[in-house]
Amino acid sequence: MTEFLTAAQAAQRLGVKPATLYAYVSRGLIGRSKSAGGRGSLFDPAEVEELARRGRPRRPAGVADITVESAITEIAGDSLRYRGLDAARLAVSRTFEEVAEFLWTGEFPPSAATPVAHRLRVTSPAQTPAASPPAQAAAQTAAGQPWRATPAALAAGRAAQGVLPAGTLPLERLQVIVPTMAATDPLRLQLDRPAVLAAGRNIVAGMVDCLPPSATPATLNPLESIAVTESSISADPDGPIAERLWSRLCDQRASPGLLRAVSAALVLLADHELAASTLAARVAASVHADPYAVVGTGLGAMSGALHGGASLGVETLIAAASGPDDVPRVVAELLRRGEKVPGFGHLVYRGGDPRAVVLLDLVRRAAPKSGQLAVAEAVLAEVRQKCLPAPNIDFALAALTQVAGMIRGAGEAIFAVARTAGWIAHALEAYAGGGPLRLRAVYTGRPAADGP
Repeated sequence: MTEFLTAAQAAQRLGVKPATLYAYVSRGLIGRSKSAGGRGSLFDPAEVEELARRGRPRRPAGVADITVESAITEIAGDSLRYRGLDAARLAVSRTFEEVAEFLWTGEFPPSAATPVAHRLRVTSPAQTPAASPPAQAAAQTAAGQPWRATPAALAAGRAAQGVLPAGTLPLERLQVIVPTMAATDPLRLQLDRPAVLAAGRNIVAGMVDCLPPSATPATLNPLESIAVTESSISADPDGPIAERLWSRLCDQRASPGLLRAVSAALVLLADHELAASTLAARVAASVHADPYAVVGTGLGAMSGALHGGASLGVETLIAAASGPDDVPRVVAELLRRGEKVPGFGHLVYRGGDPRAVVLLDLVRRAAPKSGQLAVAEAVLAEVRQKCLPAPNIDFALAALTQVAGMIRGAGEAIFAVARTAGWIAHALEAYAGGGPLRLRAVYTGRPAADGP
């Protein structure tokens, strides 16, 4: 029977620090097993010896290993787990609010004994709060109190984003909304757990409810439209986050299947270990920046085209094709310009992004006859023919927004609202212990010289 090595023993054999050993695990260079009690990691001595024989592996160009201990999210192989639970299963069994609370506290709030689909109500963007039957409202709030932003935060956030130019993307509006809401919260620097949880709910709800409804009358100026749209064509302010976000991104009635897909997307995107935006947010939290500043930092980092902004490129790709038969032309022109086909491949998942598999399946089941889905399928076929990597979550997210008929940049907004849950979770860990997260640089500049 093989006697496995502890993390300390494996690190000592390799001549590296435990943090570096775990970095090797995250890069797929060595496997690990959990101890019987689940409190530690065990390593196969044969794998350790093989890695030691090959010598210290070099990092891929452009990729830096940064290891931080965290109990929130684990990426193992091609699976994603939130606090030990499979994220793909959570996406089809729990609401976004429930998963966010679970990421924050390790426990689910009291929930209804009904399937998640029954806790998501399907409403028209033109439906008023009074139109929701009491039974439906009771069912959707059974998971806990509805998330609401404070009146002051809503007023400030709506006014700030309301003066932005027409055509401003949702993510750009969110980058204005969050710091504006912060100015209305005098207790934002109170960093004990209950206060941060309350701030997290306020931030998420405010991000969604401060966005202009997608059916804003074109004849009104931005400031006039705030009062009109919020009173006449907004979704139920006490409804689920997924439903309220739909009304901000789409002026069509939500089908049950597509609304479920939006809810699942929010869950699947809630956290992804130390992705770039999460690392940035965690660094901010480590020096005790307030939760609004943490989220603002994350929003800035996720807007990059190589991170949360990637879905916008896929939206543009799908929208550029007049139909499935036009896809080869669109892809060929993209490649001719020296650009990559967006939405394929992932730095972490070698065998394919499991989140994309779940979300694409939900979209296919929700709208099998959609013309936009046919275009997305044609893109998949064209890329598969060229032996490119499997689609990632950005492609699946863009397919969802295009099939649903959402506004441009909707994928980025869904990503931002979802990942806020993860940023708050990492902030809670950073606030609870440890000092500033201080990275060190390896100086490669001009050597020191004597004299002036």
